[in-house]
Amino acid sequence: HVQLVESGGDSVQVGGSLRLSCSGSGYSYSSYCMGWFRQAPGKKREGVAAIDSDGSTSYADSVTGRFTISKDNAKNTLYLQMNSLKPEDTAMYYCAATKSNEWWLLREADFFYWGRGTQVTVS
Repeated sequence: HVQLVESGGDSVQVGGSLRLSCSGSGYSYSSYCMGWFRQAPGKKREGVAAIDSDGSTSYADSVTGRFTISKDNAKNTLYLQMNSLKPEDTAMYYCAATKSNEWWLLREADFFYWGRGTQVTVS
């Protein structure tokens, strides 16, 4: 049974930093591509960043240069380092897993395991 649990969400000031974590169980991180998505109130869920089993990464334009995705396969943990946070980064952040070859497109429909999310508020 695959489980993903996010943590690290918080309220921060504009320009601040946060690191989100996503712990997985029931499967091996090394065999999946992992991603971070976010959903703001009244908006569709959007892809933020993803990383494949070899460590290649993909980022949404809105976070490129500010966010960094990484993972620790030994700990089955995914991370999202978020710097220079803006009010528009406020959202519920979700981690997700896929084996799709098109993981880099950051499409919600390609990811089939999801966590419950952690809230990030920037003001």
